[in-house]
Amino acid sequence: MIYRSLGHACKLSAFGCLAALSACHGSNGTSEKQAASSLTVRTVFPQQADWPSTVSASGAIKPWQEAVVSAETGPYRIAAVERDVGASVQRGDVLARLASQSVEANVARLKAQVAEARANLGQAASDVRRASLIGAGGALSSQQIEKYEVARLTAQATLASAKAQLEAAKIELSQTSIVAPDAGIIASRTALLGKVVNAGDELFRIIRKGRLEWQAELDARQLLQLQPGAPAHISLAGGGTVDGRVRLLAPTVDGDTSRGLVFVALPPNASVRSGVFASGTLMTGLVRVMTVPDCALVLRDGRAFVFSVEKHGRVRQREVIPGARRDGRVAVTGISGRVLVVESGAAFLSDGVHVRTTAIGNAGR
Repeated sequence: MIYRSLGHACKLSAFGCLAALSACHGSNGTSEKQAASSLTVRTVFPQQADWPSTVSASGAIKPWQEAVVSAETGPYRIAAVERDVGASVQRGDVLARLASQSVEANVARLKAQVAEARANLGQAASDVRRASLIGAGGALSSQQIEKYEVARLTAQATLASAKAQLEAAKIELSQTSIVAPDAGIIASRTALLGKVVNAGDELFRIIRKGRLEWQAELDARQLLQLQPGAPAHISLAGGGTVDGRVRLLAPTVDGDTSRGLVFVALPPNASVRSGVFASGTLMTGLVRVMTVPDCALVLRDGRAFVFSVEKHGRVRQREVIPGARRDGRVAVTGISGRVLVVESGAAFLSDGVHVRTTAIGNAGR
């Protein structure tokens, strides 16, 4: 009876040992299976950087300044149109010519009047000299001598008047040639062959120096953040881009919209056209931000996350607020520079999973 009880106890003990061994073997197998199934990821520390702070704006591309070319005399017929829209011109280039036959005839008439007045003055001066000689002998009274002197002065004034009229006629003749007041590009033309124009009628409009600028609209608060000389990056409708610098800020804002203009000078020969609407950004300064690689950011359900590696190789999902992007990195708020972040493979992770890490990237904390 005693031996039977001992045998039964030994069987129970052996069964317990086998169960324990089996449990240990199962636990080791699970650990090995978990280690084998862990995803290998690369980790980095977030980096601090000084990034430009910008404001977004939109507006039209317009000429820096325009020169209006108008007729200075008239009414005369346009006899020739020498330049057209889009032509590059220099100061003094002839853009159009007015019919000048009547003005040339008037110049010739006035030249004859000048010659006649000069001859009359010579005659009057000669009379004064002769009267002075005769008067010295007492043959002429002082009153007669004064009449000759008055005649000489009158002839002198008549000559001066004729010369002034001739000069005015020459100026009018020169004004029949419509010339460019400055170098630039012709933006518009209303001059038509055969059209009779009067003084003051606009004939051409020139973009001075060919310079264009971006007139961006900003609200009053944004205007206070900018300074002349600030860089600007403009995106054009056709997909191109161009860089410029703030030339000046409007001294006033619109009373209805509380928005003002920023005038951004564009580089010469920029591939832009006047009148095009464009959007862009203007740099207001530098700001210190925390950045992570673009690939470390995971977007789920409209929110942004990064995965940090915690103790024992398990990851933790952390929500962040993304900001500007630059050079393959994105500015985020919600993490510190001491958090080890998964750089590659984050899209395949979930909260709490076990990972294996490779080399740690730059620790620019």
